[in-house]
Amino acid sequence: MTSRGSIPLLIVDDEPPIRRFLRTSLAAQGYRILEAGSARAALDVIACEAPEVVLLDLGLPDQDGLEVIRQLRAAGAKVAVIVLSSRGDEAGKVEALDLGADDYVTKPFGMAELVARIRTALRHRVQRQGAEPLFTHGDLSVDLTRRRVTVRGAEVKLSNKEWDILRLLVLHAGQVLTHRVIMQEVWGPKVDVQYLRIYVRQLRQKLEEKPDQPRHILTETGVGYRLQADAEMPENVRALRTEGE
Repeated sequence: MTSRGSIPLLIVDDEPPIRRFLRTSLAAQGYRILEAGSARAALDVIACEAPEVVLLDLGLPDQDGLEVIRQLRAAGAKVAVIVLSSRGDEAGKVEALDLGADDYVTKPFGMAELVARIRTALRHRVQRQGAEPLFTHGDLSVDLTRRRVTVRGAEVKLSNKEWDILRLLVLHAGQVLTHRVIMQEVWGPKVDVQYLRIYVRQLRQKLEEKPDQPRHILTETGVGYRLQADAEMPENVRALRTEGE
């Protein structure tokens, strides 16, 4: 991965004061800042400058920001997209994430949180090969090659569906996966969300020291689930994830 100082970051917002605030704050963090005030300008900048991360407002003057995400993912763009929006409705968050946004931050937000989310989104887009895809977080270890899960050193047996859900969460560790995305990948398009909740509850019973206070599989209320990740996800896990994108 390139050093942070060389990472180009695109701010897409039609309000100059917001762009100015983000430009000043993020430039101080070492990012090379690009700017756009509309959807069309954003797509042009992305095509010409190839930023590694895009901070995207949804309320753009010429086109909804959701359409920008749709076009980027349809074109196979690997750029990390973090939505910044005053829309606090869960439906909007779900739609943005389903379309391929890496994260969603509701205005107003703290700069420390935003910088942390940028780092996480960038890690998810790194494409490097590794040896053995092994994920660890705290007392949880998941070996994706051997299909082996251990908690506090003891092996845990999972059903096929439990494994499919955990594997998907591992490949997207640190990122919110919506209910719809998980259900589509594990069961197909026609399944009740209650099935997912049952299996997640079973996973927590097997993986969490205190299932009612989970530290690994976190609930994003009304949206989906996030597998907690350490500060640095192993490159081999990232590589396996990007191969499937």
